[in-house]
Amino acid sequence: MKLCTYTVNGQTRTGIVVDDHVVDTGVPGTMIDIISDWDALKPQLEAKAAAGGGVPLASVKLEAPVQRPGKIFAIGLNYADHIEESKLGTPERQIWFTKAQTSVNGPYDDIDIAKGTMTADYEAEMVAIIGKGGKHVGAADAPAAIFGYCVGNDVTERMWQHAVPQWSLGKSFDTHAPMGPWIVTADELGDPHTLGIRCFVNGEERQSSNTKHLVFNVWSQVEHLSVGMTLEPGDCLFTGTPGGIGAAMDPRRFLQPGDVVRCEIDGLGHIEATMTAEG
Repeated sequence: MKLCTYTVNGQTRTGIVVDDHVVDTGVPGTMIDIISDWDALKPQLEAKAAAGGGVPLASVKLEAPVQRPGKIFAIGLNYADHIEESKLGTPERQIWFTKAQTSVNGPYDDIDIAKGTMTADYEAEMVAIIGKGGKHVGAADAPAAIFGYCVGNDVTERMWQHAVPQWSLGKSFDTHAPMGPWIVTADELGDPHTLGIRCFVNGEERQSSNTKHLVFNVWSQVEHLSVGMTLEPGDCLFTGTPGGIGAAMDPRRFLQPGDVVRCEIDGLGHIEATMTAEG
């Protein structure tokens, strides 16, 4: 099933994407409420999807599927080619940082280049959305802890990222965590470690890889994070970016106002944004 958060006629709702239409779930609350009560809601939502109807997808505004995640974590240096271009060794332990809730952005909304900055960069990533979650989740149990997946862009202000050892500020600017266009539930997607992932800037392919090349796979990531914290419904894990970032090019190529950035993942769809100068 594909689940989205959308706005139509000034109201924001949760919906089921069926072909080129959106069927309202009829469930009060947000996507986190659906995720939290998924076992009870799934049969009725499957019935709604089968019945069809709804409104044309083209007539609604798609929002970030989870608009206010409790936690957003992202892993660094998790594809071999990205590690090589960063001129760093393969990490022995997972390297995690946070992105602020306020960095969440819709899948097709503009992305701000903040005032006084000039080193905005893209990072196409698969995002895992926690479902049942829990604490001390073993790798074997991790698949059952995940609700679904979507496309993300871990937009990064490189000047701020590398000014200090801790990356979170450079990763947390407003609009710098676009996600979507919807969540593909884990049962529909199947194995998340077989998916082509790509990023284009103004139509030029910059990143191209496959999630099979993750250094630490999704199950390992869930296991590692849940040692120290309880993973909760709707938490978002950015699972790593492949090589091809602008900062690693010679000369370096950072994003400029007017640039169009498209991130796509097989089976999950695509997100696309125009870079704009912050007003």
